[in-house]
Amino acid sequence: MYDNPKFLGSGDSCLVVEFSDGIEMAANIALQNLRRALTLRKTVGVREFVPTYRSLSIHHDPIKLPRDKLEDIVRKELFNLKDSSETEKRVLVMPVVYGGEYGPDLRNVAEHTKLDESEVIKRHTSTDCYCYMLGFTPGFSYLGGMDESLATPRLKSPRVLIPAGSVGIAGKQTGAYSIDSPGGWQLIGRTPLRLFDPEDAENPTLIDAGDWIRFSAISEKEYLDIKNDVDSGRYKPEKIIERAQSEGGVA
Repeated sequence: MYDNPKFLGSGDSCLVVEFSDGIEMAANIALQNLRRALTLRKTVGVREFVPTYRSLSIHHDPIKLPRDKLEDIVRKELFNLKDSSETEKRVLVMPVVYGGEYGPDLRNVAEHTKLDESEVIKRHTSTDCYCYMLGFTPGFSYLGGMDESLATPRLKSPRVLIPAGSVGIAGKQTGAYSIDSPGGWQLIGRTPLRLFDPEDAENPTLIDAGDWIRFSAISEKEYLDIKNDVDSGRYKPEKIIERAQSEGGVA
């Protein structure tokens, strides 16, 4: 992680603020904190924020918001964040039914890691995972922080269709498929939560980059009951806000 983020131009209407030259959780948390601080400012001329693993792209109208003025605003927010010792940890509790038809590759992961299937589930639900970014499809979450003993390579032959809500492992990452799509991750379970809703104009994705996911094992009956409530609009996902003290505002 750089001592000071780098300002990089990407055309005349995009400023890239780069925090690191590699994948580091501290750098990603810092850029997500900057994104949220800038979002709250509602600065005229800012069009969109696009976070990645290690940088934040700020798309802006160069007429309404010249580059030099935008850089001044970003530097001010970076200074305010650096001076803060408190940060929010936003946690989404994600119920998951593991194995069987919902997680057809749970056995693959167990065999690769030399663990019992029950131990794979225990370890997958034992730590909160951090969402570095969304991508691939709308709302697909790239999660880090999984117990590294569960690391398993992608499938050699990707599936043509994976059901929305499927939870998988690819290398040291875990994540959840937001819509029906092709994919090559090892599927270990499925959540009944709706991760992408195109009809929700303000918050179409349930998970936001910078959020934490707390996986919770449920039975098939619980899965079907929750899915029924989700489909009928009766289910409200459990979200927890935790406060954490950290140097430089990084958890």
